Amino acid sequence: MDQLEMKKMAAQAALQYVKPDSIIGVGSGSTVNCFIEALGTMRDQIKGAVAASKASEDLLKKQGIDVFSANEVSSLDIYVDGADEINPQKMMIKGGGAALTREKIVAALAKKFICIVDKSKQVDVLGSTFALPVEVIPMARSQVARKLVALGGSPEYREGVVTDNGNVILDVYHFPIMSPVEMEKELNNVAGVVTNGIFALRAADIIIVGTPDGAKVIE
Repeated sequence: MDQLEMKKMAAQAALQYVKPDSIIGVGSGSTVNCFIEALGTMRDQIKGAVAASKASEDLLKKQGIDVFSANEVSSLDIYVDGADEINPQKMMIKGGGAALTREKIVAALAKKFICIVDKSKQVDVLGSTFALPVEVIPMARSQVARKLVALGGSPEYREGVVTDNGNVILDVYHFPIMSPVEMEKELNNVAGVVTNGIFALRAADIIIVGTPDGAKVIE
């Protein structure tokens, strides 16, 4: 079974948490694209969705699903998103698609965060296999990069990428994250950082892992 099939399994399994007449929080990325496609089968049962990226918003509209802004809702029952890495404590690294800030905003609205991944995304220590994305206001790029070097990382400017918010991304390599909550807070306090891709303060509540043996739910 290939990776796409495992992603589709996890995405399909997430539909069991979708309540009728609700507004769904939807993240971004390849696994979420599978979820949006599956959610299209329930378009007549839900009110709509809040999207964490313009790309996801476009896909939702193609499925005939109404899209609301985050400012139009006070809370969401669930938020469904993928991850670039996830540890046993359900903490994640996200931001490979440069939508990390909006993903954190929509996740913060949700009562329940459901993370859908294929099994390759599971790690013991965050930063083991994936660089940590940091969204930065453009004028602070060099300043923030120096701070990241001082913390032990190797930041690289993600050339040619501008976020939906008009900012840039620094990807921090060789940066194992032993204390995710503390590191998330520390990086967010650096002047010029909009947010970083550690999702530890708002970890997932449920993980659905696509495996060759089917979708495995971890609550």
